Amino acid sequence: MKTKILSILVLTAFFSTSCTDLDEKLYDKVTTDDYGKTAAEIQTIVGGAYATLRGFNDSDKGGTISFPTCEYVFFLEECASDEATIPTRGTDWYDGGRYQQIQYHTWNANNIMILSAWKYCYQGIANVNSIIYQVDKSNLTDDDKAIVKAELRGIRAYYYYQLLDQFGSVPIVTSFEESELPAKSSRADVFKFVEDELKDILDKLPSTIRYGGFTQNVANSLLARLYLNAEVYTGTPRWQDCINASEKVTGYILESDYFTSFKTKNETSREIIFAIPYDHKEGTVGNYLASMTFHYNQRFAFSTTGAYPWCGNGISAQPGLYSSFDENDVRRGSLLIGEQKNLATGATVMMDNGNPLIYTEDFTKYTNALQNEGARLFKYQIQADDQWERDNDWVLIRYAEILMMKAEANFRLGFAATALIYVNEIRNRAGLPSLTTLTLESLDTEWKHEFVFEGLRRTTNIRFGTFFQPWWEKGVTPAFRGVYPIPQTVLDLNPNLKQNPDYN
Repeated sequence: MKTKILSILVLTAFFSTSCTDLDEKLYDKVTTDDYGKTAAEIQTIVGGAYATLRGFNDSDKGGTISFPTCEYVFFLEECASDEATIPTRGTDWYDGGRYQQIQYHTWNANNIMILSAWKYCYQGIANVNSIIYQVDKSNLTDDDKAIVKAELRGIRAYYYYQLLDQFGSVPIVTSFEESELPAKSSRADVFKFVEDELKDILDKLPSTIRYGGFTQNVANSLLARLYLNAEVYTGTPRWQDCINASEKVTGYILESDYFTSFKTKNETSREIIFAIPYDHKEGTVGNYLASMTFHYNQRFAFSTTGAYPWCGNGISAQPGLYSSFDENDVRRGSLLIGEQKNLATGATVMMDNGNPLIYTEDFTKYTNALQNEGARLFKYQIQADDQWERDNDWVLIRYAEILMMKAEANFRLGFAATALIYVNEIRNRAGLPSLTTLTLESLDTEWKHEFVFEGLRRTTNIRFGTFFQPWWEKGVTPAFRGVYPIPQTVLDLNPNLKQNPDYN
């Protein structure tokens, strides 16, 4: 029965065979007799939990693509926010209207992007639960099991935080041997589960900085995120708790160069708290966002031979985002706009229709946009010898977010002077002068500019209330759309699940 339960939640069977240490030999299953004789053997299995963070392609089982770096998980969060869009360009990028639904905030339970977000999290949870089961059956001592399981429970809590944020009320499944179809837990109960898990494992997690690993710093960062959004999730603000958790994150700095954290070899960044490692030489897949944003002929602007990987001319910035940056703000370089030059000849790159490739900020028509319209995502380093699967590690949490969380929590508690210290530290790194006063609007702007295209914007929009206000190509959003619907295919398989309120 346990396989059936997991399949209903995940709707796929998937086993990972790689981990954060890409040189290790890994196993997706072992017998109890052979398993767990050393801590090193256990770690080869634990690596599978990290590998699932990279996502997976399930296109042969319903067409879902669950990669946190691009299709559809990243696309969903970004295009539901006020910073990104996937316009329809002629016949390109219509795909049954799935992207238009997200842009207009008219999605329903059959949108495959929402299914992808659900499956991404529950696949990760299923993987963690199966690994915890193996650890429990191993020959490790109870104390050693608790230490190994703390890391696994932390990863699982990360997935449940995502579900809490995106879907609200969801089933909580922690056993690989679950025998009953699960019902939903309330959003408040999911919040409490994530909080309790993170607090319970803290003293068992590594206290030192360990790149790509779930440590005490990662747990406290995630707790700070949880408390920052507590009023949205539970109705009760937890600003001081956010500050307290943030203060426990130590050992990191703001890199002097904003783009250090987004270089091809960004694992050297002292700002990154948690990231998903990618390395195409080791067969990691899913990190091809760059090819999803640039024009088809952009390759001539990046490579003297035009050998840069194929590009799909898809996701772009919404109008107004690029111009919202001060011209001296180095973070404006996260977007690419203007005329594109052929790297070999110096001439302007031409589009297939014979017109010059000049990226514009505005669109003539969202449902029939021109190929060159929309500023492009340019945050992660581009190199001429990039492969389809990029080697940039995907940043999940960095120290700048800790400073911004402390700033917002202090501001909302009435300590504007303290909040300004943190905001100005971030602004000064971006090449901007210090602010002398702070408002909710200016605070929101700093969130938007500092974390542009990092997948935080929808959550920030909801917390600040702007998510429900009209913006480009979107009218007023009703309150119930602050969470996504439970995917219809999941509901069809589990009669114990009830759809989120007001979704038909």
